[in-house]
Amino acid sequence: MTVQAVPTGGTSPAIHPAWVRITHWINAVAVFIMIGSGWQIYDASPLAGFRFTFPPSIGLGGWLAAAISWHLAGMWLLVINGLVYVTLGIATGHFRAKLFPIRPREVVGDLAAALRGELPRDPSAYNSVQKLFYVGVIAAGIVIVLSGLSIWKPVQFQELTALFGGYDTARYVHFFAMWTIVAFLIVHIVLALFVRRSLRAMILGK
Repeated sequence: MTVQAVPTGGTSPAIHPAWVRITHWINAVAVFIMIGSGWQIYDASPLAGFRFTFPPSIGLGGWLAAAISWHLAGMWLLVINGLVYVTLGIATGHFRAKLFPIRPREVVGDLAAALRGELPRDPSAYNSVQKLFYVGVIAAGIVIVLSGLSIWKPVQFQELTALFGGYDTARYVHFFAMWTIVAFLIVHIVLALFVRRSLRAMILGK
C-alpha cells in the first residue's frame, strides 16, 4: 500500500509522498550530471560507427579528466539515491500500487487513447503507458550503472564485464542505455510542460 499523507483539517492527501519528490529531484540532478559529463567523455573517445560529437556547450567538465571526475560523482549520487528510491518503493508498496500490473492490452489501449488525445490527465494515477515507461527507465538506469562499472573497472569487475560481452560491448550497452534515458527525459519533460498539474504535484505533493 502506498504511503500517503493523512488528510487533516480538510486538506487533500499528497499525490506523491515526500520521499518520492526528494529522490526524484536528486535523481534529476544526478542524471543531468552524468549525461553532460558522459557526452564530454564520449567526444574524447567516440565509439566506432558512431563518430559524431556533441556540442561542447552542453558538455560538463571541459576536458576528459574533469569530465570523468564529474561522471563518477554523478554515478555515486545516482547509485545511492537510486538505492534509497528502490528500497522505499518496494518497502512501502509504492511500486506495487503505482507501477503494477502492466497488461499489454491496456498498454495498447492507453497508447491509442493518447494518440487520439482522449487519455485522462490524472497526476494521482499512472496509465499503462506511463507504467511501462517508468519501469523501463528504472531498468535502463540499472543497466547503465552496471555497464558503467564494467567500463570503469573492467579487471576488478571482470565477471560483470564478461556478462556484457566484454569491455567494448559494454561501452555500446552503456551508450544505448544513455540514449534510452535521454529519450525518456525528452518525453517526460514535454509532458510535464503540457500537464502542469503533474509538475506541481512533484514539487508540492498535491
